[in-house]
Amino acid sequence: MGQKKFILNADDFGMSKAFNRAVLNGYNNGFLTSASICANGKAFNAAVNEILPECPDLGIGIHLNIIEGRSLTKAPLLTNKKGKFNKGFIQLLLNSNNSEFLSQIEYEFRTQIETLMNYTKIDHIDSHVHTHAIPNIFKITAKLAKEYNIPYIRTQFEEMYFVPSIKKHINLRYPVNIIKILLLNLFTLNNKKIAEEYGLKTNDYLIGVGYTGMMDAQTIEFGLKALEDDCLAEALIHPCNYTRPTKNHHYSEFLITQNKELEDKIKRLGFELTNCKKEFIKQ
Repeated sequence: MGQKKFILNADDFGMSKAFNRAVLNGYNNGFLTSASICANGKAFNAAVNEILPECPDLGIGIHLNIIEGRSLTKAPLLTNKKGKFNKGFIQLLLNSNNSEFLSQIEYEFRTQIETLMNYTKIDHIDSHVHTHAIPNIFKITAKLAKEYNIPYIRTQFEEMYFVPSIKKHINLRYPVNIIKILLLNLFTLNNKKIAEEYGLKTNDYLIGVGYTGMMDAQTIEFGLKALEDDCLAEALIHPCNYTRPTKNHHYSEFLITQNKELEDKIKRLGFELTNCKKEFIKQ
């Protein structure tokens, strides 16, 4: 690659109108470069019909979701009787050796991908709550990425770094997030090999696991400061632009996209702002 590159990605695009507004404003008035759409999101139709036409250079991915909301297929091993997903990450992990379970996941993933492809070209794949990082599920995701000519798949290796803020560490979230980093970093060692076997591109580093639920300008800045070598780094945020400002952490993550001082710091650290559309899709 020969240089430092940085993708700021908004996960959960299409989940609600507030998420959609955040993407539009982050793109038009900030430095949001990429977003991932939930095909089963409540505001999916608004996202693809109202927001995407206003964001021609935004990188667009599929945010595969088997955690929240309704399935797009009949998947009784993944959902309750009403068709709503009812398995958490640990349950998915424990069932990830069950062939029928994996078959239903593949069909659901395939349907979500094809649903979004009806509206736009997809340049990357990631997932809600990192479910595609589970090794057997990652294999399915990589296979589908190759089949549908989607060049990039997210992996979750995050360098351990610390933000100089006591409140970000003395809470119940932080120790849980550290466990997530250790598990996802372990999975990534295997998953990067799978991505390479399928000829897929992926990020070198991810920012957003260790400080999940606490993301702000500081966490982005110090996360990038920890990366000295040339690399492709991706930061995931879940921005919401509520009609009325709120202290909700999703609104704080929206403010990241509007922070011109942070944008300047990122560039002074030597990172070029980019996305998968620019990097991996032939124009």
